[in-house]
Amino acid sequence: MNKSEFTRVYADRLGVTIKEAEDYVAKFIDTVTECLENGEYVHISGFATFELKQKQERVGVNPLNSEKIVIPACKSPNVKSSKTYKAYFNK
Repeated sequence: MNKSEFTRVYADRLGVTIKEAEDYVAKFIDTVTECLENGEYVHISGFATFELKQKQERVGVNPLNSEKIVIPACKSPNVKSSKTYKAYFNK
């Protein structure tokens, strides 16, 4: 399911227009992104925790020619599902 398909299903469940659902989804994503940019983490109880992790510079291998390359340090968003949410799928 891609973003537009999700938005349509979300709109149907909320009983709103697709445009309103697009706005809700965009605002959710923007809010999470803004919190991560400010160094905060977002914990939605029973669902997931979103946080920004710092990855160190490391050596990798180019799969095309097996040449070693340096992968620069970067920040990466990380999402971890809650135990409750995982348990829902493993009944």
